[in-house]
Amino acid sequence: MSSIETLSALRQPTHLPVRLSRYFPLAPPLIVLMIAFAIPMGMMIGLSFHDADTGILTLDNYVRFFGDDLMLAGLWRTALMSGLVALCVTVMAYPVAYYLARSTSRWRVVVFALAITPELAGVVLRTYGWLVILEDHGAINNLLTWSGLISEPLPLSKNLIGVVIGLTHVVLPFGILSLLTSIQGIDPNLERAAQILGSSRVSIIRHIILPLSVPGIVSSLLIAFTMAASAYATPALLGGAGFKVIATMVYEQVLFYIDWPFAAVMAVILLVMMLTIAFIGARVEARLHRKLHI
Repeated sequence: MSSIETLSALRQPTHLPVRLSRYFPLAPPLIVLMIAFAIPMGMMIGLSFHDADTGILTLDNYVRFFGDDLMLAGLWRTALMSGLVALCVTVMAYPVAYYLARSTSRWRVVVFALAITPELAGVVLRTYGWLVILEDHGAINNLLTWSGLISEPLPLSKNLIGVVIGLTHVVLPFGILSLLTSIQGIDPNLERAAQILGSSRVSIIRHIILPLSVPGIVSSLLIAFTMAASAYATPALLGGAGFKVIATMVYEQVLFYIDWPFAAVMAVILLVMMLTIAFIGARVEARLHRKLHI
């Protein structure tokens, strides 16, 4: 082989390093996810199959969970609470997000600040604020009693109602941001064209804005559901000792009973529930997306 052929062969780039170089930027986040999420989750899943006393592999922890009515009630209560919070957050966040996406008024900045400012305060601080408002001798019950509308305090705390209200306030900014991004991606000219053709504002929102903002709606529902399902402080404070959800039950198993394998079982089941909801949401979004493009 001549020297010219040798140099030309050396100058030819190999395809394998070029393909691998495309994935180099993904290495740092993948390493962080492996260390901070995948490895701990794998350890937790493995721990859930160990006996608390002997350490041998067993399925007794899962049998114990699904055979305990208290645990199943806590799982159902968690799903119900998270679903109600997701629905309330999305319904309340949508008009705010639409206003922020389409308004050019100077009040837009004020509304945006009011929507995001609660995140500057801690979850515990906001939860205690709702506790003061919702308790038996709180602001709402005192006002209703003083006005003569009620004779006894309404049960607004230490139950599902108080927890849903508190968690909705905590998660609402995330729903607004999720829907705001989706609505901003819709071309405003579609609305103007519909108005020119004589469509009403309600008809435009129903037939144009809502279908095209389905990804934001699904994202808002999923974010609100997962955040509510994994919340601890708000259910513990507003729900009281009698309101048991998976997060508070995991806390009890770890701190009071020191039964880490059983706590890991509950955490795994909670994770599976959230992943299942996320999978269903993604499937629904994909199906609606295909219908819109048919």
